[in-house]
Amino acid sequence: MSDKLVIQTPNAPKAIGPYSQAIVVGGWVFCSGQIPIDPATGEVVEGGIEAQTHRVLQNLKAVLEAAGSSLEKVVKTTVFLQDIDDFALMNNVYASYFPHDPPARSTVEVARLPRGVLVEIECIASVG
Repeated sequence: MSDKLVIQTPNAPKAIGPYSQAIVVGGWVFCSGQIPIDPATGEVVEGGIEAQTHRVLQNLKAVLEAAGSSLEKVVKTTVFLQDIDDFALMNNVYASYFPHDPPARSTVEVARLPRGVLVEIECIASVG
């Protein structure tokens, strides 16, 4: 794809594998899953599911802004939870980032996430 643009911002954690933080193509930005790593320290945020959800959404916000988009332009998210019992607490934090016209969403429980984190979120948003 010659029209794809790779997004890399120091305001979100560096990719920890062979993938990009996001790809922009055809007026859309496809964000890789973000985990609760503080980009300044490279460390996982402590404090449970609420603190981790805030950090993940802050990381996604930074990637989206680097791609010329924003949380308001997100059309779909996928939330991966290490424990589905964290759903209500995650959902309360998530709702504060999408107060109007929230995106479509899937939420799934997974056996494990990178670096032992509690939550990972990926998204798709429009650009421009």
